[in-house]
Amino acid sequence: MPKNCYDILLERGFVRQCTDESAVRNLFQSGPVTAYIGFDPTAQSLHAGSLVPIMGLMHLERAGHRPMALVGGGTGLIGDPSGKTEQRQLLSSELVHENFRGVAAQLGRFLDFDGGRSQIVNNAEWLEPLNYVSFLREIGRHFSVNRMLSFESYKQRLEKGLSFLEFNYQLLQAYDYLVLYKRYGCRLQMGGDDQWGNIVAGVDLVRRVEGAEVFGLTFPLLTKATGEKMGKTAAGAVWLEPSLLSPYDYYQYWLNTDDRDVARFLKMFTFLELAEVERLSGLQGADLRDAKAILAWEATKICHGEPAANQARDGALAAFGKGGSVENMPTTEIPASLLGDGVRATEMFVKVGLCKSNGEAVKLFRSGGGWVGTRVLASHLDEIQPSDFDNGEVVLRAGKKRRHRLLLTK
Repeated sequence: MPKNCYDILLERGFVRQCTDESAVRNLFQSGPVTAYIGFDPTAQSLHAGSLVPIMGLMHLERAGHRPMALVGGGTGLIGDPSGKTEQRQLLSSELVHENFRGVAAQLGRFLDFDGGRSQIVNNAEWLEPLNYVSFLREIGRHFSVNRMLSFESYKQRLEKGLSFLEFNYQLLQAYDYLVLYKRYGCRLQMGGDDQWGNIVAGVDLVRRVEGAEVFGLTFPLLTKATGEKMGKTAAGAVWLEPSLLSPYDYYQYWLNTDDRDVARFLKMFTFLELAEVERLSGLQGADLRDAKAILAWEATKICHGEPAANQARDGALAAFGKGGSVENMPTTEIPASLLGDGVRATEMFVKVGLCKSNGEAVKLFRSGGGWVGTRVLASHLDEIQPSDFDNGEVVLRAGKKRRHRLLLTK
C-alpha cells in the first residue's frame, strides 16, 4: 500500500502545525486530495525560500493527489503583512501581472500543469471584480476583529503600525479558500508557518459559509544553521530563475551547505529515499563533501533539469581542479583590445560578479583572498595582465569557494 502523503510530509520535516492531524491523514487515505498553496508575485522570480512549499506540492503530485498553485495576481496588489516588520511597497497592476507570468512559468518547471497532474489559478479572477459593500456583508461579517488581532502576524505589526489595506489581507486569503472549495472541492490549504492565522481564518470561513470541514497545514520557516534565512546569501537572493542566478551558482549554493544542515536539506530538497538520506547524513569529515555534492546535484536537477545539473557539477569539478570541463565553468570573454597592457583587477572582479563593488574587491585583496591564476592580489592597484593568461584563459578566485574563468578573445 502506498505511504500516506501526510506521513511522507511528516517524516521529511514539512509539518509544523496542522488543524487536525488524524483527519488530514484520513483525508489523504480516502482518495485524491485537492490542496493548494498561495504564491504572491512580489518579484519576477521566486527564490530558494519558496522551495519548501514547492516541494510540498511536488510530493502531493508524485503521490497522485491534485495540487494547486495559486499565484496571487489579486492579493499581490495588497501585500501580505505576515512576517514583515513594515508595509510592503505597493506594486503597480502592470508589474504584478508581469511578475505573475514569470512566477507561473517558473512553477511550471516543478509541477505538471500541462499534463493536468497539477493546476495553476490566479485569484485576480475572482478578487478584482468584487463589490466592496457586498464583500463586507457576505464575508466580512464572519470575521472577529478581536480574533484577527490575536494572531501573531498582526500582533507583531501593531507595534510599528498596520495599515487598513494590510488588515484586509486575511479576509482575501480566507475568501480564496472559500472560492477554491466551491469551485474545485479544495479541502486543504498549506503554507509557511507565518500563514497560520490566514489559513485558520480560511478554514473557519468555509465552515461558516458552507458548513464544510476543511483543513490547514503549515511548514516550518526554515533558517540555516548559521541563522540566515533560506534563500538569502551575502551576495543576495538565491533566485530560481536561471537568468537571475545561473545553474552553476545555484549548484554552488547547495554545495556550500553547512555540515549541520546536510541531513535536513537532503530530506526536504531532494526525493532521495530516506534510507539513502540516512546513509549520506552519516558521512563524516571530508566524505561529507560527497553528500553535499549529491544534495547540490539533486536540488539543481529539480530546479533546472538534469542537463543543467550535470553541467554545473562538471563546471564545479573543473573550477577546483578535480576533473570536469572548464567549458562548464562560469566564463566571461574579454577582448584582447580591452585588456591592453592590463586592466584594474578590482574592476574585473566586479564585472564578472565575484564582488559587488570596488570597495568589496579592495577589502578582499587586502585580506589576501583575491587571486588571478596562481598570483595573489595584494593591492587595489594590481592589474590583470596578458602574462596572467595561459593559452588565452585564466581563473579568478575570490576566497576559497568562488571562481570565474576569463577567456581572452581577439
